Amino acid sequence: MADNRNKQMTLIGFLQAQNCSVYPGSWRHEANAPDFTTPEYYQRIARTLEEGKFHLAFFDDRLAMPDIYGNDHAETVEHGVRAIKLDLTPIMTAMGMVTSNLGLGATYSTTYYEPFHIARNFATLDLMTKGRAAWNVVTSLNDSEAANFGASEHLEHDLRYDRADEFLETVMGHWDTWEEGALIMDKQTGRFADASKVHRLDHVGKFFKSRGPFTVPRSQQGHPVLIQAGQSGRGRTFASRWADLIFVVYPNLSMAKKQYAEMKQALAEAGRNPDEVKISTACYTIVAETDEIAQKQREYIDSLAKPIDSLALLCEVLNTDFAKRGYDDPFSDAEMAAISGWTGFRDRVVTLSGKKNPSVRDFVDFSNRARIQEFPVFCGSPKTVADQMEQWFVEGGVDGFVIAPTHVPGSYDDFVRMVVPELQRRGLFRKEYQGATLRENLGLPIPKSGDWRDQAFPKTTEFKVA
Repeated sequence: MADNRNKQMTLIGFLQAQNCSVYPGSWRHEANAPDFTTPEYYQRIARTLEEGKFHLAFFDDRLAMPDIYGNDHAETVEHGVRAIKLDLTPIMTAMGMVTSNLGLGATYSTTYYEPFHIARNFATLDLMTKGRAAWNVVTSLNDSEAANFGASEHLEHDLRYDRADEFLETVMGHWDTWEEGALIMDKQTGRFADASKVHRLDHVGKFFKSRGPFTVPRSQQGHPVLIQAGQSGRGRTFASRWADLIFVVYPNLSMAKKQYAEMKQALAEAGRNPDEVKISTACYTIVAETDEIAQKQREYIDSLAKPIDSLALLCEVLNTDFAKRGYDDPFSDAEMAAISGWTGFRDRVVTLSGKKNPSVRDFVDFSNRARIQEFPVFCGSPKTVADQMEQWFVEGGVDGFVIAPTHVPGSYDDFVRMVVPELQRRGLFRKEYQGATLRENLGLPIPKSGDWRDQAFPKTTEFKVA
């Protein structure tokens, strides 16, 4: 079992560029800010997180409105179930302009974008934030996203990851094509850059063909931090190969210890240094001056959830329409195998329910989708919340936490005002940023051009860098 007694935990803000937080009922909270379509909304959050010395503001995203339940978007729109989804790059730029140390991470899909586009977008953001950018790599989830990009259906699960592997190889290849020290900018000699340190990629593979040369030099942190959420099967293999930071959902400490150890072992087997990859679990925090006040707040927050929230988001994440079946009818083996969205989410419900063939009711009850019970809930006074977080961290369940707000901005305000000082007092969390870049603040080495090619995984194609 890992012992994190002498380490510092990672803290990440879990954000959505939409009308609510990851908790769909948050927009109904009486104290939730309604100005989510303005830059000021996100800049307030950024300032708060930086005041609390958070490592990263991390944006989850989808490329479609949740409209699979009943094959209709009306319920989603009427009830505000993550109905608004803004593009993330302008928002992170706005946040970057009012902060100096906070990392900024965004979700972009390998299924519906092109490698050169993603490479240039994030490399430019990394320069504009002086080495604070992170890319959450996803393969997308469902047919609604496919339809928005002109496809009839979403790619099969393992095929998406095969494509994603080559996508990452192509992006990393482009980021490599400017070596360290390529820029000279000597006005006296008239020499702008060393052409021997700038290369064409000439990638030709199964899924992509991309020539280069790339048009953006390397940043202060080498290249953006890579985030991934694979927890089982093909996704875990993918995360083991690429991720600097792994986002997980551990429902309880016992399962966290087991899966954390398995993930660290998988990283070692992939030729990675497990200490150089951070694993952080999503959680809700509800903190108040006393345990009793916090519990009353929890009851109010929990009352904001509606059944349509769960049904709409379950169908979205599983790419399956629950409206077509009986609430208590178990899924057949074939139907379970046909679930093509987030298979790790499906597998978690099977594990928690103890049923190989759960019903819709089981998915609702055991996933707690769209309820605060979906993630671990640390609720109570600052001391109580810090006690719970310390136990998870010290006993080897996580390297850190992805804090999901129950309402915005109050949830982050309370955490930074009350819990962060308690964690700092215990020596579990830093009082100042360690450096200027996200990698420095995460305690990760700054990669050199080509470092990733030394990993144990076989490459999907040959590269000719000229």
